[in-house]
Amino acid sequence: MKIRLAQINPTVGDIDGNTDLIIKTIQSSPEGSIVVFPELSITGYPPQDLLLDAVFIAKVEENLDLIRQNTGMRTVVVGLPRYSGCELYNSAAIISNGNILGYHDKVLLPTYDVFDENRYFKPSSRIEPFKVSLDGKSIVLGIQICEDLWDEEYDHNISETLIEKGAEMIINISASPYRKNIISKRLKLCIDKSSHLKYNFIYCNMVGAQDELVFDGRSFIINSSGEVEAMGSAFNEDIIDFDTESLSSIRSNQKLVKQPEELYMALSLGVGDYFQKSNFSKAVIGLSGGIDSALTAAIATQAIGSDNVIGISMPSKFSSQHSKDDAESLANNLGIKFESIPINEIFNQLLSEMGTFFDETESGLAEENLQARIRGNILMSIANKINALVLNTGNKTELALGYCTMYGDMCGALGVISDLNKIEVYEVSKWLNSSSKEGIIPQNSIDKNPSAELREDQYDPFDYNIVSPIVDYIINDMMDKESISKMGYDIKLVEEIQNKIYLSEYKRRQAPPGIKVSEKAFGIGRRFPIINKYREVE
Repeated sequence: MKIRLAQINPTVGDIDGNTDLIIKTIQSSPEGSIVVFPELSITGYPPQDLLLDAVFIAKVEENLDLIRQNTGMRTVVVGLPRYSGCELYNSAAIISNGNILGYHDKVLLPTYDVFDENRYFKPSSRIEPFKVSLDGKSIVLGIQICEDLWDEEYDHNISETLIEKGAEMIINISASPYRKNIISKRLKLCIDKSSHLKYNFIYCNMVGAQDELVFDGRSFIINSSGEVEAMGSAFNEDIIDFDTESLSSIRSNQKLVKQPEELYMALSLGVGDYFQKSNFSKAVIGLSGGIDSALTAAIATQAIGSDNVIGISMPSKFSSQHSKDDAESLANNLGIKFESIPINEIFNQLLSEMGTFFDETESGLAEENLQARIRGNILMSIANKINALVLNTGNKTELALGYCTMYGDMCGALGVISDLNKIEVYEVSKWLNSSSKEGIIPQNSIDKNPSAELREDQYDPFDYNIVSPIVDYIINDMMDKESISKMGYDIKLVEEIQNKIYLSEYKRRQAPPGIKVSEKAFGIGRRFPIINKYREVE
């Protein structure tokens, strides 16, 4: 029996465009095959409050019928939201030979991290396989939707129930967002289930990016012995065709890449789709000569092309010559347009205009932040003039600690590296240089002490090798100070970092959306009050 996994990249809300993509994929598939699409592939994932629009759901139903009319002599599994009575379900439609055989409605609705499916959907209690006939052969399919696979901590064991009811093969359609190490977790879970229950497992995952989320694809087929027979591409659309009668003849050559490369691929896809799906083509980036802006520019260049990236150096009187040189060298290495716009005269003029407040006062944080805000204004104005987007260059460690300026270096449409800690920024940058014969990021940007260069002899007041892991333990793992200190970290430092994270919540609420690559990123998956009197620190 021929099966096609269609690892597609739908756009949220583009119901007609997504439907066209689905129909073209079906029509290019062999007659008599099973064609599988990801979760909510007609709407894109996540549609969020678009699901509350009755016209939106009605349009989905219309387009499902259009898909049905174009299935031919095939069986199609496609994800969509649908009403049954007064309840909305996250569903998979099973269409065979032009007829809708029925629906599997998602049983397990995730409500953790970025997921909020209980806000929209009703969980199903029905777990039944479907018998389909193709080319004179029949097979009983068990259908799951994403979280239905991850059933260990739920009351329902979806896989076992389907096998007990006669399923010969299980198909899981997913929109599973990327995060570090997720592919190994998916594979282990599915290999264990397949080898234990002795069934062939088909996993079709979405690819592409939507706002903060990146979907990595990497759809796969696992045989009843728990062996991976084929795997789709990482971070690219892909079609995986196979025949259940000759699985061993089509083993995939897809290899898992190391984490720095994987992060680079994820962020590049996140940037590329953000621009393409929002109908922008050009990016403006402030180049400081430091490693954060360098990596951001490199990712943007990979995502949208060197002709579409503009690097702006904005030196002040505190900017070192090597920072100016490193910014220009990076631009030359990437082949992007480069401009230098000094800010010292603008800075002095503004100080003069605000003399009532600034005269005869000691220079301090206000003056430092003013420089950052001048730079933010320049970047936003240029972007506004040429119909471009500003890309933010801040990393997760700095964002956690509030080491950033509102309306200054925090401005931008998208935080490219906002979910990479400072150590990861270095790791990805070093990998990027090692992957290029000539190097891309100037070595000096990697080697020098990080500095905002907003005053004389200023350097970042952190040892990132110590601080970055502590931030991750607090944010990603929700560890308490005692547990962190037992790992060898000074408890006073841990308390200080905890407090900085609490106090900086108001800043992060006004930060641009950032591309999520960790288990717990700042953004929609982490919800803390701005006004918050709780402190673990006494």
